[in-house]
Amino acid sequence: MQSRILRILILIIIDVLTVAFCTVLPMVLRFGVFTVDVQYVEPAVRCFPIDAVIAVVILAVFKLYNRVWSYAGVDELVAVFKASIAMEVLFVAYRQLLFVDIFRSYYVFNWVFLFLIISASRLSVRLFKQFKKKYEKSGDKRNVMIIGAGAAASLLIKELQFGPGDFRIQCIIDDNPSKKKKYIHGIPIVGNREQILEMANRYRIDEIIIAIPSATPVAIRDIVSICQETNAKVKRLPAIATSLTDSLSRTVREVNYEDLLGRDAVVIRNQHLEEFVTGRTIMVTGGGGTIGSELCRQIMANHPGRLLIVDIYENGAYEIQMELNRYYPEADIRVLIASVRDYDRLECIFEKYKPDVIYHAAAHKHVPLMEYSPNEAVKNNCGGTLNMTKLADKYKVKRFVLISTDKAVRPTNVMGATKRICEMIVQTYSKMSNTEFVAVRFGNVLGSNGSVIPLFLKQIESGGPVTLTHREITRFFMTVSEAVSLVLQAGLLAKGGEVFVLDMGQPVKIYDLAVNLIKMKGYVPEKDIKIDVVGLRPGEKLYEELLMSEEGLESTSNDLIYIGQPIDMDSGIFMEQLNALIKASEENGNEIKQEIKKICDTYKPQ
Repeated sequence: MQSRILRILILIIIDVLTVAFCTVLPMVLRFGVFTVDVQYVEPAVRCFPIDAVIAVVILAVFKLYNRVWSYAGVDELVAVFKASIAMEVLFVAYRQLLFVDIFRSYYVFNWVFLFLIISASRLSVRLFKQFKKKYEKSGDKRNVMIIGAGAAASLLIKELQFGPGDFRIQCIIDDNPSKKKKYIHGIPIVGNREQILEMANRYRIDEIIIAIPSATPVAIRDIVSICQETNAKVKRLPAIATSLTDSLSRTVREVNYEDLLGRDAVVIRNQHLEEFVTGRTIMVTGGGGTIGSELCRQIMANHPGRLLIVDIYENGAYEIQMELNRYYPEADIRVLIASVRDYDRLECIFEKYKPDVIYHAAAHKHVPLMEYSPNEAVKNNCGGTLNMTKLADKYKVKRFVLISTDKAVRPTNVMGATKRICEMIVQTYSKMSNTEFVAVRFGNVLGSNGSVIPLFLKQIESGGPVTLTHREITRFFMTVSEAVSLVLQAGLLAKGGEVFVLDMGQPVKIYDLAVNLIKMKGYVPEKDIKIDVVGLRPGEKLYEELLMSEEGLESTSNDLIYIGQPIDMDSGIFMEQLNALIKASEENGNEIKQEIKKICDTYKPQ
């Protein structure tokens, strides 16, 4: 506050001196330094205090004491122009009223000098910083390349040029051929993305900033791929709309793994979701996990009557509870510690809260761990899902949505096979219950607990090596918000018995992902960080599928969501086999994989 007041006082003093100087200068130009007519000097001296007060008041009215002059531009010059005209009009008006004698050209010269000197006093801050930054010694400064020559790049360059920082902007890259050899704020546009490598070498670029907020994910991925062939650090400017409350340069961030995905985020239209959940009791099992917690966030944004967060792991449940309480302090949120394997505990919850809609995300999902503990996978995934479906049917839940996985398609591991059995459970119950049972199947969630990307990042941070199971392994990926949007859409589209499948585009090669993550962190693959191929883990296969061929596909109102039709099966035989499987798992025998295969004939254990 004190520095601000001091700055305003300094500007007022400068303005008062400017008024004094502009009072004398027209007379000096008119008559000469030593031959000024005395009859004009005396009234000018008498009018000076009034002129000074008018000037300060007018400049304050036009907010010329409250502007950030480090970024002064045309708007500020226009404000000074208007203020100087207003001052001169008042000078003329009160002199005429008081019959002050002055030669007519005085007012023209006085206005011109006021405008020029006040403008110069304000712009001098920016000019000084620009001059200092341009001519100070390069020292340890980083050479920067900007990709993009649009409005966002222009704003960013202005801020970087005149703001603090140990960098020097050397060149701009833009794919528009009409912009080549032109300049933005003195920085040359030197070519398109094909010249990135050449120009990075020519200008010895240390850092590249992608300043194209509107670019598609595919375009960003392609540009990042080229940039990573240089030795420069790559950063990205996000959408400017997200930066309106902060310095633009501070929003420049590291390229992250979502930028490497290379496809548009799937936007699921949930315009009817609020109508669907309003006033209803919504239960989320596994609510403290990656998928479950995001389900809770998106559900709460649509104002349910009550949200039940059910999880056996209290830390995750507590964290999402605290987060939601912070944003929705008046909401009815209940955290219930319970295992889906405990039927009696679940029934107490159903009897007390009577949920209307259930999103069942609780499950054991780690593939290699479940290979070593297959009985636990059956108890938790199959037994837990059976408990939930029984109670949903008994307590007349309106809709039940199972979170499934692409690993349920022709599974080669216990986790995938048990999730396929879970799909069969909800399809079976959909035939004999008024509850609408559906499943939602999708691929890997970026950055989720136990997924490959957090593992790779930790290995990179520790200096490597990055361990890869197979050089040709591929996976489908999606963001957690996409996955949850699909689950919620399934709850809206459900009629009963469907397996909803998302068109997830092309699978991602994990080796390429590892290479890009290493480059993203500023290292050279195989030089700074080694990549070790260690072989497939238990239950792991080279590629995942999203739909069994015998299910077929049916389109929905959303062109990115499809429905796999239920497979015909004898419900009575299936339920007998399921009960036998769960009983076998509770005996903790060593033949559980053979029991799984009896009920899931598409299971092909390695």
